Amino acid sequence: MIQKKSSIEKIVLIALSVIAIIFFMMPIYWLITTSLKFGRDAFLLPPQWLVFDATLKNFREVLSVDKTFMYIKNSLIITSGTTVLSLILGVPAGYALARSKSRLVGNSSYFFLLLQMIPPTAMLIPFYLIMRDLHLIGSYTSVILLDTIFDASFVVWMMRSYFADVPKEMEEAALVDGASQLSAFFKVAIPLSIPGIIASALYTIIYSWNDFLFALMLTSPKTKTIPLGILASFSSVEISWGKMAVMSIFAIIPAILISLFLNRYFVQGLTAGASKG
Repeated sequence: MIQKKSSIEKIVLIALSVIAIIFFMMPIYWLITTSLKFGRDAFLLPPQWLVFDATLKNFREVLSVDKTFMYIKNSLIITSGTTVLSLILGVPAGYALARSKSRLVGNSSYFFLLLQMIPPTAMLIPFYLIMRDLHLIGSYTSVILLDTIFDASFVVWMMRSYFADVPKEMEEAALVDGASQLSAFFKVAIPLSIPGIIASALYTIIYSWNDFLFALMLTSPKTKTIPLGILASFSSVEISWGKMAVMSIFAIIPAILISLFLNRYFVQGLTAGASKG
């Protein structure tokens, strides 16, 4: 009886898992099929989900435009800059908060959590005025700085939790052997916190790559990112659903690759950071 019940539970769990996978994969399937359809077939009723006239016309048209590669290049520059700057600022700050013996310093870590609760739109107008006065509107720097404010605060909060899980005894042993505090940080704490650093970096990459609001307000035509390239598919004359689907595929490729190749570190880092937070 128990084995029969257990088998039924497994079947139910498998069925629910399949339903969940289908549900979450439907938008991606829609993107792929729409990118391969002619404009007239994108919204036929009833919709053609499996059998339709496939074409690579949308891919050829998107790839033939120089702006497509410009959007991808700009997204790579902004994402890379934000990730590097967030880690440079956030990892040492998280370590300092985790190792500080001052209650005041320890409680200040909640300030970084508070930054995550502030709506991005609330900071957009004042930051826009600051960037305007500094003549940085339309540059990569303005978007990188604003993305870093939100991303670095998350990195600090997460790495504080992760460094708190690193045994202090290992660092103390390094100090006894003659290492400085800085050397113990780089040679002991950092290697033991690689999963947390990778998880923080992945969060920063995904957030920066998908950023739309900040890029919309702070970039120029020469520094627009790929989410704004998707917006360019809309015009006053028509909505090119096929081209929009192709641009969307380019936008989700990095997230998919990251999930496939670094999922183990991502889950491990998030789990450790959450459990110790």
